[in-house]
Amino acid sequence: MDGTALAFELRLKNELPLYAKHLLRIRTKSGDVKPLILNDAQAYIHKRLEEQLTKTGKVRAIICKGRQQGCSTYINARFYHKTSHRFGVRTYIMAHEAEASANLFEMVERFHQHIDPTFRPSTGATNARELIFDKLDSGYKIGTAGAKGSGRSSTVQMFHASEAAFWPNASEHAAGILQTVPSTRDSEIIFESTANGLGNFFHKLWLKAVSGQSEFQAIFVPWFWQKEYSTEVPEGFQLEGEEAEYMQMYGLTLEQMVWRRNKIIELENPQLFDQEYPATPDLAFQTTGIDSFIPADMVQKARKQIPGRSFGAVVAGFDPKRDGSDRAAFLYRQGDTSWGLEYDQKRDFTQTLGYLRAKLDALTPYIERLFIDHGGSGWELGQMLREYGYGERIRVVNFGSAAQADDIYANRRAEMWGAMKGWICDPNHTPTIPDDDKLAADISAPTFKYDSRTRCLLEPKEQMKSRIGMSPDGGDALALTFAEPMIRHHVHANHMQATKARVDEHPW
Repeated sequence: MDGTALAFELRLKNELPLYAKHLLRIRTKSGDVKPLILNDAQAYIHKRLEEQLTKTGKVRAIICKGRQQGCSTYINARFYHKTSHRFGVRTYIMAHEAEASANLFEMVERFHQHIDPTFRPSTGATNARELIFDKLDSGYKIGTAGAKGSGRSSTVQMFHASEAAFWPNASEHAAGILQTVPSTRDSEIIFESTANGLGNFFHKLWLKAVSGQSEFQAIFVPWFWQKEYSTEVPEGFQLEGEEAEYMQMYGLTLEQMVWRRNKIIELENPQLFDQEYPATPDLAFQTTGIDSFIPADMVQKARKQIPGRSFGAVVAGFDPKRDGSDRAAFLYRQGDTSWGLEYDQKRDFTQTLGYLRAKLDALTPYIERLFIDHGGSGWELGQMLREYGYGERIRVVNFGSAAQADDIYANRRAEMWGAMKGWICDPNHTPTIPDDDKLAADISAPTFKYDSRTRCLLEPKEQMKSRIGMSPDGGDALALTFAEPMIRHHVHANHMQATKARVDEHPW
Protein backbone atom coordinates (compact mmCIF):
# COMPACT_ATOMS: atom_id res chain seq x y z
CA MET A 1 0.00 0.00 0.00
CA ASP A 2 1.50 3.36 -1.04
CA GLY A 3 1.71 6.38 1.25
CA THR A 4 -1.36 8.09 -0.18
CA ALA A 5 -3.56 5.04 0.28
CA LEU A 6 -2.22 4.49 3.79
CA ALA A 7 -2.94 8.10 4.73
CA PHE A 8 -6.49 7.81 3.35
CA GLU A 9 -7.07 4.59 5.31
CA LEU A 10 -5.86 6.32 8.46
CA ARG A 11 -8.32 9.16 7.84
CA LEU A 12 -11.15 6.66 7.40
CA LYS A 13 -10.33 5.20 10.81
CA ASN A 14 -10.22 8.62 12.48
CA GLU A 15 -12.84 10.69 10.64
CA LEU A 16 -16.41 9.45 10.93
CA PRO A 17 -17.95 11.70 8.20
CA LEU A 18 -15.41 10.43 5.67
CA TYR A 19 -15.79 6.84 6.86
CA ALA A 20 -19.59 7.04 6.63
CA LYS A 21 -19.53 8.53 3.13
CA HIS A 22 -17.18 5.91 1.67
CA LEU A 23 -17.99 2.76 3.65
CA LEU A 24 -21.40 2.83 5.32
CA ARG A 25 -24.70 2.16 3.56
CA ILE A 26 -28.17 3.10 4.76
CA ARG A 27 -31.69 2.50 3.52
CA THR A 28 -33.15 5.89 2.64
CA LYS A 29 -36.76 7.00 3.12
CA SER A 30 -37.38 6.05 -0.52
CA GLY A 31 -36.11 2.51 0.12
CA ASP A 32 -32.81 2.82 -1.77
CA VAL A 33 -29.51 1.70 -0.24
CA LYS A 34 -27.07 4.60 -0.49
CA PRO A 35 -23.91 5.93 1.18
CA LEU A 36 -24.37 7.73 4.48
CA ILE A 37 -23.57 11.40 3.87
CA LEU A 38 -24.20 13.39 7.03
CA ASN A 39 -27.03 15.89 6.75
CA ASP A 40 -27.01 19.24 8.58
CA ALA A 41 -28.53 17.82 11.77
CA GLN A 42 -26.14 14.87 11.87
CA ALA A 43 -23.13 17.11 11.17
CA TYR A 44 -24.16 19.42 14.01
CA ILE A 45 -24.56 16.53 16.46
CA HIS A 46 -21.18 15.17 15.37
CA LYS A 47 -19.52 18.53 16.00
CA ARG A 48 -21.03 18.85 19.47
CA LEU A 49 -20.09 15.32 20.50
CA GLU A 50 -16.53 15.62 19.21
CA GLU A 51 -16.07 18.89 21.09
CA GLN A 52 -17.21 17.24 24.30
CA LEU A 53 -15.00 14.21 23.67
CA THR A 54 -11.97 16.44 23.13
CA LYS A 55 -12.71 18.47 26.24
CA THR A 56 -13.69 15.73 28.71
CA GLY A 57 -12.37 12.49 27.17
CA LYS A 58 -15.86 10.98 27.04
CA VAL A 59 -19.36 11.67 25.71
CA ARG A 60 -22.46 12.22 27.79
CA ALA A 61 -25.27 13.75 25.75
CA ILE A 62 -29.05 14.08 25.59
CA ILE A 63 -30.53 15.00 22.20
CA CYS A 64 -34.02 16.42 21.70
CA LYS A 65 -35.02 16.28 18.04
CA GLY A 66 -37.85 15.96 15.55
CA ARG A 67 -38.98 12.90 13.68
CA GLN A 68 -36.83 11.29 10.99
CA GLN A 69 -33.91 13.68 11.16
CA GLY A 70 -31.29 10.91 11.15
CA CYS A 71 -30.23 11.14 14.78
CA SER A 72 -30.44 7.40 15.46
CA THR A 73 -28.72 6.68 12.16
CA TYR A 74 -25.84 8.97 13.11
CA ILE A 75 -25.41 7.38 16.57
CA ASN A 76 -25.48 3.91 15.04
CA ALA A 77 -22.80 4.94 12.54
CA ARG A 78 -20.70 6.53 15.29
CA PHE A 79 -20.84 3.47 17.49
CA TYR A 80 -20.24 1.01 14.64
CA HIS A 81 -17.17 3.01 13.63
CA LYS A 82 -15.77 2.83 17.17
CA THR A 83 -16.84 -0.72 17.97
CA SER A 84 -15.40 -2.19 14.76
CA HIS A 85 -12.02 -0.47 15.16
CA ARG A 86 -11.19 -0.95 18.83
CA PHE A 87 -10.49 -3.82 21.18
CA GLY A 88 -12.86 -4.61 24.02
CA VAL A 89 -15.66 -2.21 23.12
CA ARG A 90 -19.16 -3.36 24.01
CA THR A 91 -22.10 -1.38 22.65
CA TYR A 92 -25.66 -1.60 23.95
CA ILE A 93 -28.72 -0.28 22.11
CA MET A 94 -32.05 0.16 23.88
CA ALA A 95 -35.27 1.53 22.39
CA HIS A 96 -38.77 1.99 23.77
CA GLU A 97 -40.24 -1.07 22.07
CA ALA A 98 -38.97 -4.34 20.58
CA GLU A 99 -39.66 -3.38 16.97
CA ALA A 100 -37.69 -0.15 17.30
CA SER A 101 -34.74 -1.98 18.89
CA ALA A 102 -34.80 -4.52 16.07
CA ASN A 103 -34.85 -1.75 13.45
CA LEU A 104 -31.80 -0.10 14.98
CA PHE A 105 -29.97 -3.40 15.11
CA GLU A 106 -30.92 -4.11 11.49
CA MET A 107 -29.23 -0.83 10.56
CA VAL A 108 -26.02 -2.00 12.25
CA GLU A 109 -26.21 -5.30 10.40
CA ARG A 110 -26.65 -3.40 7.13
CA PHE A 111 -23.50 -1.41 7.86
CA HIS A 112 -21.67 -4.67 8.50
CA GLN A 113 -23.06 -6.44 5.44
CA HIS A 114 -22.26 -3.69 2.91
CA ILE A 115 -18.91 -2.46 4.19
CA ASP A 116 -15.76 -3.06 2.16
CA PRO A 117 -14.34 -6.42 3.31
CA THR A 118 -11.01 -4.71 4.00
CA PHE A 119 -12.67 -2.83 6.85
CA ARG A 120 -15.09 -5.52 8.01
CA PRO A 121 -14.02 -7.03 11.35
CA SER A 122 -14.10 -10.79 11.86
CA THR A 123 -17.49 -11.91 13.15
CA GLY A 124 -18.14 -14.51 15.82
CA ALA A 125 -21.52 -15.11 17.44
CA THR A 126 -24.37 -13.48 15.55
CA ASN A 127 -28.11 -13.65 16.22
CA ALA A 128 -31.14 -11.39 16.34
CA ARG A 129 -29.92 -9.64 19.49
CA GLU A 130 -26.13 -9.85 19.32
CA LEU A 131 -23.24 -9.18 16.93
CA ILE A 132 -19.76 -10.09 18.16
CA PHE A 133 -16.44 -9.11 16.57
CA ASP A 134 -14.48 -12.04 17.90
CA LYS A 135 -10.90 -11.00 17.16
CA LEU A 136 -11.50 -7.56 18.65
CA ASP A 137 -13.46 -8.91 21.61
CA SER A 138 -15.98 -6.18 20.80
CA GLY A 139 -19.61 -6.25 19.74
CA TYR A 140 -23.26 -5.28 20.04
CA LYS A 141 -26.28 -6.23 22.08
CA ILE A 142 -29.81 -4.84 21.96
CA GLY A 143 -32.54 -4.57 24.55
CA THR A 144 -35.99 -3.12 25.00
CA ALA A 145 -37.10 -0.74 27.72
CA GLY A 146 -39.71 -2.49 29.80
CA ALA A 147 -38.08 -5.90 29.58
CA LYS A 148 -37.06 -6.95 33.07
CA GLY A 149 -33.33 -6.70 33.71
CA SER A 150 -32.46 -5.35 30.26
CA GLY A 151 -28.80 -4.34 30.06
CA ARG A 152 -28.01 -4.79 33.74
CA SER A 153 -25.76 -7.82 33.57
CA SER A 154 -22.84 -6.64 31.43
CA THR A 155 -20.34 -3.79 31.29
CA VAL A 156 -20.60 -1.61 28.18
CA GLN A 157 -18.57 1.31 26.87
CA MET A 158 -21.12 2.68 24.36
CA PHE A 159 -24.79 3.09 25.27
CA HIS A 160 -27.47 4.33 22.85
CA ALA A 161 -30.83 5.11 24.48
CA SER A 162 -33.37 5.64 21.69
CA GLU A 163 -36.73 7.42 22.13
CA ALA A 164 -36.02 7.57 25.86
CA ALA A 165 -38.97 9.89 26.50
CA PHE A 166 -41.27 6.94 25.73
CA TRP A 167 -39.57 4.34 27.94
CA PRO A 168 -41.83 2.69 30.51
CA ASN A 169 -40.27 2.92 33.98
CA ALA A 170 -37.45 4.96 32.46
CA SER A 171 -35.90 6.09 35.75
CA GLU A 172 -35.51 2.53 37.01
CA HIS A 173 -34.11 1.33 33.70
CA ALA A 174 -31.66 4.17 33.41
CA ALA A 175 -30.48 3.83 37.00
CA GLY A 176 -29.54 0.21 36.37
CA ILE A 177 -28.11 0.57 32.89
CA LEU A 178 -26.02 3.65 33.58
CA GLN A 179 -24.20 1.72 36.28
CA THR A 180 -22.93 -0.65 33.59
CA VAL A 181 -21.06 2.16 31.76
CA PRO A 182 -17.79 2.97 33.54
CA SER A 183 -16.80 6.63 33.75
CA THR A 184 -13.66 5.97 31.74
CA ARG A 185 -12.02 7.72 28.83
CA ASP A 186 -13.73 7.15 25.46
CA SER A 187 -16.94 5.80 27.01
CA GLU A 188 -20.12 7.27 25.53
CA ILE A 189 -23.75 7.54 26.66
CA ILE A 190 -26.27 9.17 24.34
CA PHE A 191 -29.97 9.59 25.04
CA GLU A 192 -32.09 10.75 22.09
CA SER A 193 -35.81 11.23 21.65
CA THR A 194 -38.63 13.39 20.50
CA ALA A 195 -40.27 15.07 23.49
CA ASN A 196 -43.17 13.46 25.30
CA GLY A 197 -44.44 16.05 27.74
CA LEU A 198 -43.06 17.29 31.04
CA GLY A 199 -41.94 15.58 34.20
CA ASN A 200 -40.78 12.28 32.74
CA PHE A 201 -37.23 10.95 32.99
CA PHE A 202 -36.16 12.36 29.63
CA HIS A 203 -37.45 15.84 30.42
CA LYS A 204 -35.78 15.88 33.86
CA LEU A 205 -32.50 14.70 32.34
CA TRP A 206 -32.80 17.48 29.74
CA LEU A 207 -33.39 20.16 32.39
CA LYS A 208 -30.39 19.02 34.41
CA ALA A 209 -28.23 19.11 31.29
CA VAL A 210 -29.45 22.57 30.30
CA SER A 211 -28.87 23.94 33.80
CA GLY A 212 -25.40 22.39 34.10
CA GLN A 213 -26.42 20.09 36.96
CA SER A 214 -25.12 16.93 35.28
CA GLU A 215 -22.24 15.83 33.08
CA PHE A 216 -24.65 15.52 30.13
CA GLN A 217 -24.75 18.19 27.45
CA ALA A 218 -28.11 19.14 25.91
CA ILE A 219 -28.29 19.12 22.09
CA PHE A 220 -31.35 20.32 20.21
CA VAL A 221 -32.05 19.84 16.49
CA PRO A 222 -34.90 21.92 14.94
CA TRP A 223 -37.07 20.43 12.21
CA PHE A 224 -36.26 23.08 9.61
CA TRP A 225 -32.65 21.93 9.26
CA GLN A 226 -33.95 19.08 7.11
CA LYS A 227 -33.71 20.09 3.44
CA GLU A 228 -36.41 17.59 2.52
CA TYR A 229 -38.90 19.29 4.83
CA SER A 230 -40.06 21.72 2.14
CA THR A 231 -42.73 21.60 -0.55
CA GLU A 232 -43.18 23.49 -3.79
CA VAL A 233 -45.32 26.58 -3.26
CA PRO A 234 -48.70 26.11 -4.94
CA GLU A 235 -50.28 28.92 -6.94
CA GLY A 236 -52.22 31.32 -4.77
CA PHE A 237 -50.60 30.20 -1.50
CA GLN A 238 -50.78 32.84 1.25
CA LEU A 239 -49.66 32.80 4.84
CA GLU A 240 -52.47 32.72 7.39
CA GLY A 241 -52.87 33.40 11.09
CA GLU A 242 -49.60 33.06 12.97
CA GLU A 243 -47.69 31.69 9.96
CA ALA A 244 -46.04 34.96 8.94
CA GLU A 245 -44.76 35.52 12.47
CA TYR A 246 -43.53 31.91 12.72
CA MET A 247 -41.77 32.21 9.37
CA GLN A 248 -40.04 35.45 10.36
CA MET A 249 -39.07 34.19 13.81
CA TYR A 250 -37.13 31.22 12.44
CA GLY A 251 -36.07 32.65 9.10
CA LEU A 252 -37.97 30.08 7.04
CA THR A 253 -38.84 29.94 3.35
CA LEU A 254 -42.30 29.72 1.82
CA GLU A 255 -41.47 26.16 0.76
CA GLN A 256 -40.89 25.23 4.39
CA MET A 257 -44.10 26.93 5.44
CA VAL A 258 -46.08 24.96 2.84
CA TRP A 259 -44.56 21.75 4.21
CA ARG A 260 -45.38 22.80 7.77
CA ARG A 261 -49.02 23.61 6.93
CA ASN A 262 -49.46 20.28 5.14
CA LYS A 263 -47.95 18.41 8.08
CA ILE A 264 -50.22 20.18 10.58
CA ILE A 265 -53.25 19.23 8.45
CA GLU A 266 -52.00 15.64 8.41
CA LEU A 267 -51.50 15.56 12.20
CA GLU A 268 -54.76 17.46 12.81
CA ASN A 269 -53.12 19.32 15.70
CA PRO A 270 -50.70 22.30 15.64
CA GLN A 271 -49.44 21.43 19.12
CA LEU A 272 -48.69 17.87 18.06
CA PHE A 273 -46.64 19.32 15.20
CA ASP A 274 -44.54 21.26 17.71
CA GLN A 275 -43.87 18.04 19.62
CA GLU A 276 -43.07 15.89 16.62
CA TYR A 277 -41.30 18.64 14.64
CA PRO A 278 -40.11 21.18 17.22
CA ALA A 279 -38.56 24.53 16.40
CA THR A 280 -37.25 24.98 19.95
CA PRO A 281 -36.91 22.67 22.96
CA ASP A 282 -39.37 24.67 25.06
CA LEU A 283 -42.04 24.21 22.36
CA ALA A 284 -41.22 20.50 22.12
CA PHE A 285 -41.60 19.85 25.83
CA GLN A 286 -44.46 22.23 26.51
CA THR A 287 -46.98 21.08 23.95
CA THR A 288 -48.18 17.85 25.50
CA GLY A 289 -50.01 17.00 28.66
CA ILE A 290 -49.82 20.35 30.48
CA ASP A 291 -51.81 23.55 30.72
CA SER A 292 -49.03 26.11 31.14
CA PHE A 293 -49.82 29.42 32.85
CA ILE A 294 -47.70 31.27 30.26
CA PRO A 295 -47.77 29.66 26.78
CA ALA A 296 -44.42 28.49 25.41
CA ASP A 297 -44.98 30.13 22.03
CA MET A 298 -45.33 33.56 23.65
CA VAL A 299 -42.14 32.98 25.64
CA GLN A 300 -40.41 32.01 22.41
CA LYS A 301 -41.45 35.29 20.77
CA ALA A 302 -40.06 37.26 23.68
CA ARG A 303 -36.70 35.50 23.69
CA LYS A 304 -36.27 36.12 19.94
CA GLN A 305 -37.36 39.76 20.05
CA ILE A 306 -34.70 42.35 19.21
CA PRO A 307 -34.38 44.92 22.04
CA GLY A 308 -35.67 48.36 21.17
CA ARG A 309 -36.13 51.62 23.05
CA SER A 310 -37.15 50.91 26.63
CA PHE A 311 -38.35 53.43 29.21
CA GLY A 312 -38.95 53.33 32.93
CA ALA A 313 -36.96 52.50 36.02
CA VAL A 314 -34.29 49.82 36.07
CA VAL A 315 -35.33 47.11 38.53
CA ALA A 316 -33.85 43.74 39.43
CA GLY A 317 -35.23 40.46 40.75
CA PHE A 318 -33.32 37.92 42.86
CA ASP A 319 -34.63 34.48 43.79
CA PRO A 320 -32.31 32.90 46.43
CA LYS A 321 -31.56 29.20 46.46
CA ARG A 322 -33.21 27.13 49.17
CA ASP A 323 -31.24 23.90 49.31
CA GLY A 324 -28.30 22.15 47.69
CA SER A 325 -30.22 21.20 44.54
CA ASP A 326 -31.78 24.63 44.04
CA ARG A 327 -30.47 27.58 42.01
CA ALA A 328 -30.34 31.27 42.72
CA ALA A 329 -31.42 33.49 39.83
CA PHE A 330 -30.87 37.19 39.10
CA LEU A 331 -31.83 39.51 36.24
CA TYR A 332 -32.69 43.11 35.39
CA ARG A 333 -35.69 44.67 33.69
CA GLN A 334 -36.37 48.12 32.29
CA GLY A 335 -39.79 48.54 30.75
CA ASP A 336 -40.12 46.06 27.90
CA THR A 337 -36.56 44.74 28.12
CA SER A 338 -35.06 42.20 30.52
CA TRP A 339 -31.38 41.29 30.52
CA GLY A 340 -28.41 40.17 32.64
CA LEU A 341 -29.75 36.71 33.59
CA GLU A 342 -27.46 34.75 35.92
CA TYR A 343 -27.98 31.42 37.69
CA ASP A 344 -25.87 30.18 40.60
CA GLN A 345 -25.74 27.12 42.85
CA LYS A 346 -22.43 27.58 44.65
CA ARG A 347 -22.39 30.89 46.54
CA ASP A 348 -22.91 30.78 50.30
CA PHE A 349 -24.69 33.54 52.24
CA THR A 350 -21.66 35.81 52.59
CA GLN A 351 -20.73 35.44 48.92
CA THR A 352 -24.32 36.13 47.86
CA LEU A 353 -24.44 39.26 49.99
CA GLY A 354 -21.26 40.54 48.36
CA TYR A 355 -22.61 39.65 44.94
CA LEU A 356 -25.80 41.69 45.47
CA ARG A 357 -23.89 44.64 46.90
CA ALA A 358 -21.66 44.65 43.83
CA LYS A 359 -24.70 44.59 41.57
CA LEU A 360 -26.29 47.53 43.39
CA ASP A 361 -23.07 49.55 43.41
CA ALA A 362 -22.37 48.90 39.72
CA LEU A 363 -25.76 50.21 38.68
CA THR A 364 -25.93 53.26 40.93
CA PRO A 365 -27.75 55.58 40.35
CA TYR A 366 -29.85 53.82 37.73
CA ILE A 367 -31.25 50.87 39.67
CA GLU A 368 -34.49 51.82 41.40
CA ARG A 369 -35.37 48.60 43.21
CA LEU A 370 -33.94 45.19 43.95
CA PHE A 371 -36.77 42.75 44.73
CA ILE A 372 -35.75 39.66 46.72
CA ASP A 373 -37.88 36.59 47.40
CA HIS A 374 -38.47 36.17 51.14
CA GLY A 375 -37.78 32.41 51.01
CA GLY A 376 -34.47 30.71 51.68
CA SER A 377 -32.04 33.38 52.89
CA GLY A 378 -34.00 36.20 51.25
CA TRP A 379 -35.23 37.90 54.41
CA GLU A 380 -31.75 37.89 56.00
CA LEU A 381 -30.18 39.21 52.78
CA GLY A 382 -32.68 42.05 52.68
CA GLN A 383 -31.97 42.99 56.30
CA MET A 384 -28.22 43.00 55.77
CA LEU A 385 -28.48 45.09 52.59
CA ARG A 386 -30.56 47.68 54.44
CA GLU A 387 -27.96 47.78 57.21
CA TYR A 388 -25.32 48.46 54.57
CA GLY A 389 -27.25 51.55 53.55
CA TYR A 390 -29.26 50.48 50.51
CA GLY A 391 -32.48 51.27 52.37
CA GLU A 392 -35.56 51.85 50.25
CA ARG A 393 -33.94 50.36 47.16
CA ILE A 394 -34.44 46.91 48.73
CA ARG A 395 -37.80 45.13 48.79
CA VAL A 396 -38.23 41.66 50.28
CA VAL A 397 -41.35 40.00 48.86
CA ASN A 398 -43.16 37.11 50.52
CA PHE A 399 -44.54 34.94 47.72
CA GLY A 400 -47.08 33.38 50.06
CA SER A 401 -48.52 36.65 51.37
CA ALA A 402 -51.90 38.02 50.34
CA ALA A 403 -52.22 39.45 46.85
CA GLN A 404 -53.03 43.11 46.43
CA ALA A 405 -55.86 42.04 44.13
CA ASP A 406 -56.91 39.21 46.44
CA ASP A 407 -60.20 38.72 44.60
CA ILE A 408 -58.23 37.62 41.47
CA TYR A 409 -55.06 35.98 42.79
CA ALA A 410 -54.60 33.56 45.67
CA ASN A 411 -51.23 35.03 46.74
CA ARG A 412 -48.49 37.50 45.77
CA ARG A 413 -46.60 34.97 43.69
CA ALA A 414 -49.60 34.28 41.46
CA GLU A 415 -50.21 38.03 41.21
CA MET A 416 -46.65 38.80 40.09
CA TRP A 417 -46.71 35.95 37.61
CA GLY A 418 -50.05 37.27 36.37
CA ALA A 419 -48.47 40.69 35.74
CA MET A 420 -45.55 39.00 33.99
CA LYS A 421 -47.98 36.99 31.85
CA GLY A 422 -49.76 40.17 30.81
CA TRP A 423 -46.38 41.70 29.91
CA ILE A 424 -45.27 38.71 27.81
CA CYS A 425 -48.64 38.05 26.17
CA ASP A 426 -49.67 41.66 25.46
CA PRO A 427 -51.05 41.58 21.87
CA ASN A 428 -49.89 45.16 21.24
CA HIS A 429 -46.18 44.58 21.75
CA THR A 430 -43.61 41.86 22.37
CA PRO A 431 -41.12 42.37 25.21
CA THR A 432 -37.53 41.12 25.18
CA ILE A 433 -36.23 38.47 27.58
CA PRO A 434 -32.81 36.78 27.59
CA ASP A 435 -32.52 34.15 24.85
CA ASP A 436 -31.88 31.32 27.29
CA ASP A 437 -33.26 27.77 27.33
CA LYS A 438 -33.28 27.56 31.13
CA LEU A 439 -35.25 30.78 31.50
CA ALA A 440 -37.72 29.79 28.77
CA ALA A 441 -38.34 26.49 30.56
CA ASP A 442 -38.71 28.25 33.91
CA ILE A 443 -41.30 30.70 32.58
CA SER A 444 -43.43 28.26 30.61
CA ALA A 445 -43.31 25.22 32.92
CA PRO A 446 -45.65 26.16 35.82
CA THR A 447 -49.27 25.09 35.65
CA PHE A 448 -52.15 26.83 37.43
CA LYS A 449 -55.58 26.22 38.87
CA TYR A 450 -58.35 28.13 40.63
CA ASP A 451 -59.11 27.92 44.35
CA SER A 452 -62.56 27.72 45.95
CA ARG A 453 -62.95 31.48 45.47
CA THR A 454 -62.04 31.15 41.77
CA ARG A 455 -58.75 32.96 42.35
CA CYS A 456 -55.73 32.05 40.26
CA LEU A 457 -53.21 29.86 42.07
CA LEU A 458 -49.84 29.10 40.47
CA GLU A 459 -48.33 25.62 40.84
CA PRO A 460 -46.21 25.61 44.04
CA LYS A 461 -42.44 25.32 43.73
CA GLU A 462 -42.36 22.12 45.75
CA GLN A 463 -44.90 20.51 43.45
CA MET A 464 -42.91 21.59 40.39
CA LYS A 465 -39.71 20.12 41.83
CA SER A 466 -41.52 16.84 42.33
CA ARG A 467 -43.02 16.92 38.83
CA ILE A 468 -40.09 18.06 36.68
CA GLY A 469 -37.09 17.99 38.99
CA MET A 470 -36.51 21.71 39.59
CA SER A 471 -38.24 24.94 40.51
CA PRO A 472 -38.70 27.87 38.09
CA ASP A 473 -36.08 30.12 39.70
CA GLY A 474 -35.43 32.30 36.64
CA GLY A 475 -39.16 32.76 36.11
CA ASP A 476 -39.59 33.78 39.76
CA ALA A 477 -36.72 36.27 39.47
CA LEU A 478 -38.36 37.91 36.45
CA ALA A 479 -41.78 37.86 38.14
CA LEU A 480 -40.27 39.70 41.13
CA THR A 481 -39.58 42.71 38.90
CA PHE A 482 -43.38 43.14 38.70
CA ALA A 483 -43.82 43.30 42.49
CA GLU A 484 -44.45 47.05 42.38
CA PRO A 485 -45.30 49.46 39.55
CA MET A 486 -42.16 51.51 38.91
CA ILE A 487 -43.07 54.67 37.00
CA ARG A 488 -41.34 57.51 38.89
CA HIS A 489 -38.13 57.63 36.85
CA HIS A 490 -37.77 57.48 33.08
CA VAL A 491 -34.43 56.07 32.00
CA HIS A 492 -33.52 55.90 28.32
CA ALA A 493 -32.53 52.58 26.79
CA ASN A 494 -29.02 53.95 26.30
CA HIS A 495 -28.67 54.00 30.08
CA MET A 496 -29.65 50.33 30.13
CA GLN A 497 -26.90 49.56 27.64
CA ALA A 498 -24.41 51.58 29.65
CA THR A 499 -25.29 49.87 32.90
CA LYS A 500 -25.22 46.48 31.21
CA ALA A 501 -21.70 47.22 30.01
CA ARG A 502 -20.70 48.09 33.57
CA VAL A 503 -22.17 44.80 34.78
CA ASP A 504 -20.27 42.84 32.14
CA GLU A 505 -16.99 44.55 33.05
CA HIS A 506 -17.31 44.29 36.84
CA PRO A 507 -15.08 41.54 38.39
CA TRP A 508 -17.60 39.76 40.58
